Amino acid sequence: MELIQSAPDISSYLADDEVIDHRHPLVREASERLGAETVDAYAYASAAYEFVRDTIPHSMDSGDPRVTWRASDVLAARTGICFAKSHALTALLRAAGIHAGLCYQRLTGSDDARLIVHGLVAVRLPGWGRWVRQDPRGNTGGVDARFSASEERLAWVTRSQFNEMDYPVVYDVPHPAVLHALRSSGSRDELSLKLPTAL
Repeated sequence: MELIQSAPDISSYLADDEVIDHRHPLVREASERLGAETVDAYAYASAAYEFVRDTIPHSMDSGDPRVTWRASDVLAARTGICFAKSHALTALLRAAGIHAGLCYQRLTGSDDARLIVHGLVAVRLPGWGRWVRQDPRGNTGGVDARFSASEERLAWVTRSQFNEMDYPVVYDVPHPAVLHALRSSGSRDELSLKLPTAL
């Protein structure tokens, strides 16, 4: 899918803020550990992706009631939904000087009764020349998402017959609707009722 860069300045995809807080000591420590184990930007990005995908359980899968939204909190609590895990991966990538942003899909929920927004990360490594989406959600129930530079290996492919869609924009900060749902929810159950259905 062709992604549209939305921020006018590419450097905004390296920025540190309240959500993508890649200067936080927890994020820096994880980044330095991953960097010591990898030889180049591609290997680092792949390792960071696998770290978030595999060592931070998706709270809807694990049943963890806590809601995280800040990247450093996701790393500290070791839990989060797709949006929170995307914030953590974006922070780890930016900590290593790799351009990263946030992307979204609209998918049919698990009950097939309503559409919900799903969070992804877009990565632009040196020499790639384009953004490539990655899905750090976590592989359960037959999901086989993987890090890839050549082709997207996302958890789900959208189905137009069900009004699912890919949003083509690469955001440098979380979408306001996503951030509001996360920050205003005191539990995973409350969050599940507040998940945005469209952007």
